[in-house]
Amino acid sequence: MNEASKTMSDQFPDRLSVNPSSPYYNEEILARDVGIRFKGVEKTNVEEYCISEGWVRVTAGNAKDRFGNPLTIKVHGPVEPYFRDKASS
Repeated sequence: MNEASKTMSDQFPDRLSVNPSSPYYNEEILARDVGIRFKGVEKTNVEEYCISEGWVRVTAGNAKDRFGNPLTIKVHGPVEPYFRDKASS
């Protein structure tokens, strides 16, 4: 992989979701093991984030909606996505 393509692939989209039915889902980026720091703390239950608007959508325990999807809560604050696999590259 050349340097130019590596730089492009290290850029995060402004908004990303782990739900395949979302228009913000990106399998290629998610395959690289994305981590999220929210307000300086590592979060493992993030369903979606938006950097420019400064929010994350996190799961609300084990609660489900009427369609069987996890219930989520939108929380506002600074969002810092990063690749966990960067150290192994």
